Amino acid sequence: MEISYWIVAALLAVLYLYAGGRKILQSQERLQPMMGWVDTVPMPLVRLIGVLEVLGAAGLILPPLTGIAPPLAVAAAIGLVLIQVGGIVVHLRREEGRLIGLNIVLLVAAAAAAWLGAVRL
Repeated sequence: MEISYWIVAALLAVLYLYAGGRKILQSQERLQPMMGWVDTVPMPLVRLIGVLEVLGAAGLILPPLTGIAPPLAVAAAIGLVLIQVGGIVVHLRREEGRLIGLNIVLLVAAAAAAWLGAVRL
């Protein structure tokens, strides 16, 4: 279980660091081609989502790695699940149901990380 957690957590952390970092650092115009929804959401909210994704990535890795408050990794994974639920809702409201595949994969992976993290406690 330990190895499974680290594989899932590392993959999610890399992805969320990349995606969250882009949302934090790039302009709306640069984000729009890859993330069409940013034109319907205020940029401060896009930035907040990016910060939450980066914090979630750190929360998956740092607490178990340092041994300081390991349950925070489970909380971080649950937070990432909620981010994906929000992403699915946004896509469905925009009638982009065909685009939720990645959101579902990330939701399942984050849920798996939460479960694996809880099992390792």
